Amino acid sequence: ITEITCVARVAAFLFPQTRCVLDVGAQSTRAIKLRDAGKVKEFKSNDKCAAGAGGFLERAAKYLEISLEELGTISLKADNPQAISSVCAVLAESEIINHVSAGQSVENIVRGIHDALASRAQSLLSRVGLEPELTLVGGVALQAGAVKAVEALTGLKVNVPDSPETVGALGAALLALQRLEKRGGA
Repeated sequence: ITEITCVARVAAFLFPQTRCVLDVGAQSTRAIKLRDAGKVKEFKSNDKCAAGAGGFLERAAKYLEISLEELGTISLKADNPQAISSVCAVLAESEIINHVSAGQSVENIVRGIHDALASRAQSLLSRVGLEPELTLVGGVALQAGAVKAVEALTGLKVNVPDSPETVGALGAALLALQRLEKRGGA
């Protein structure tokens, strides 16, 4: 069973009206469109590098000398988000350094980072056909600023599970239970 299948199934289990799932982990971002009962209709993954994933946020926090946990709330305090336009993580890091050198606030830089991540995610969502409801899973869903950026860009309220970084495991357990019940073992 793939991670994509597990994530899709648990998103529909937790939020029955979910039609699209955005899974943003450390190394990849995936947009998943669902059919009935949380079955995968279509999915797209980032195909370049980690610039649209959580690993990029980890590196950005390091360059800004703040903890990863602080990124999400710092972003919410921005008043003039600074654009991060590079699709390459290495070049985006150079942009961050340039913003710091230019005296931009950490809040505005972080919001620019979250906006860039949301923009890359929206591109994937548009390729699968974005429909309400949208559920965000993966470790990046723990970042309030990232959630807000996705909501602002998509115009949708985003569902976030209580433990978005572990939903894949819950999905695998649900699918295992379903198979066990089909065999008459539960």
